[in-house]
Amino acid sequence: MRRQLPARFWLETIAAVVGLALFALTLVTREWFELLTGVDPDGGSGALEVLLAVGLLAVSATSALAARRQYGRAALSA
Repeated sequence: MRRQLPARFWLETIAAVVGLALFALTLVTREWFELLTGVDPDGGSGALEVLLAVGLLAVSATSALAARRQYGRAALSA
């Protein structure tokens, strides 16, 4: 039986995947933010990139947990 998952589930899942992908990109190359924006706000210290990595990981984890909760609710209502 196919479940009807709400749009919120898909938005949270996409946010989790994008957040995790950007976190991985930050671990691979820390210059992606400067290349994308052309701005170096931390003066080359790398502090912004570390802050971005931690923030993106937090967004990814929060979104994944929210999507899991939505998936569980859809399973209960089916």
